Amino acid sequence: MRKPNGIFLNNILFGIIILLFSCQLYAQGGLLYSSPEEQGVDGVKIHAAADSIITNGIRKQAFPGAQLLVAKNGLIIFHEVYGYHTYDSVQQVSKNDIYDLASVTKIMGPLPALMKLVEEGKLELDAPFSRYWKPWKRRKDKRDITLRELLAHQAGMQPYIVFLNDVLDNGKPKRRFLRSTPSKRFNTQVYDSIYVKNRFRRKMFRKINRSPVKAEKEYLYSGLASLIYPEVIAEITGHSYEYYLRKNFYLPLGCASLVFTPEKIGFPNTIVPTEFDTLFRHDLTQGWVHDENASLLGGVSGNAGLFGTAQDLARMMQFYQDFGRFDGEHYLKEETVKEFTRVQFPDNANRRGLGFDKPLLNNSELPLAEAYPAPAASAGSFGHSGFTGTFVWADPDNELVFIFLSNRVYPDRKHRMLYELNIRTALHQLFYESQLSSY
Repeated sequence: MRKPNGIFLNNILFGIIILLFSCQLYAQGGLLYSSPEEQGVDGVKIHAAADSIITNGIRKQAFPGAQLLVAKNGLIIFHEVYGYHTYDSVQQVSKNDIYDLASVTKIMGPLPALMKLVEEGKLELDAPFSRYWKPWKRRKDKRDITLRELLAHQAGMQPYIVFLNDVLDNGKPKRRFLRSTPSKRFNTQVYDSIYVKNRFRRKMFRKINRSPVKAEKEYLYSGLASLIYPEVIAEITGHSYEYYLRKNFYLPLGCASLVFTPEKIGFPNTIVPTEFDTLFRHDLTQGWVHDENASLLGGVSGNAGLFGTAQDLARMMQFYQDFGRFDGEHYLKEETVKEFTRVQFPDNANRRGLGFDKPLLNNSELPLAEAYPAPAASAGSFGHSGFTGTFVWADPDNELVFIFLSNRVYPDRKHRMLYELNIRTALHQLFYESQLSSY
């Protein structure tokens, strides 16, 4: 692989980001605020109902705290915070808190870069992905898989590989892969006082290359290709994955909080903790990515690793909802975004777009308890959820952007009440049902 040459510019851009934060330019998130009533929404109803749903979730330990931001017609009509970072009720949730976005990274990280490269003709959706990821040329079961199939989870790739098993032996770090101090061969930082061997990423990619592929072309969610996308983006552009995203999307769109490894940067914002990790890091994970596979890549990945605020997520989702346009400027072509946000393989019972999640194919016919997302969400809507308790969704037909952030994995990932109480879907549906009759 060609070594990315954006290191010097990376340092400059990190300085710019720090300046943006210190000047508090991000505080209002970039989208203007409006009252719910001015946008045809019953503000009294949504506040009362949202408060009830979320406080019930806190009481039943679905999460210690959360925040909800909703924009209608390009204006923020609801942004409220609830609860605390942890159940000890010490640190209250703040609107400028930074969250581990987990799999929401997939549509905020590699996806905009891939979209841009596709429209520039540097990637082809229906060409064999092995054209860009050369090791697959030698793999009979992968050489003909296309980028379209990968992004729509239609390629038959294995869902996940637990790479943590390679670096631990009965729960203890293997010295051949992990060290407590950095060195020339171990300078990829995973966590405080944990460094992984530089060449371990090659082992990860080798295992992905050799992983089994189902013969049937059917929907099977897999995050493995997302681990590869940053390498392909760097190879094609000649810049690091992080630099390319900041230069082309995050800074132009004003999304200064969208970063990888925020603990290394030292932002003034509080970073919401995720899980007490008793297996690997033996600590409360905060400011370092929760996902172990992303962690072993130094926290910079395409499947997870991105952190950000609700306001900056709203900016990105508004950008998608407006089909590549933000604040009067076009950063992607409309036809590109529309192609990526449409269902790709409906005849295969696959609801997915390209990278984006979509409503269940019969979603509008389902009761609230079975729907995903809200049953009133249009078939043209799209978004993604994250393992840590995050969820973002955009609905161009109804001009509704919905952002929900929580740390539901605190204190551990066994906490599943967020799903059992159907909190995100209920909140999402609320904003469709609260239209003023006179609007």
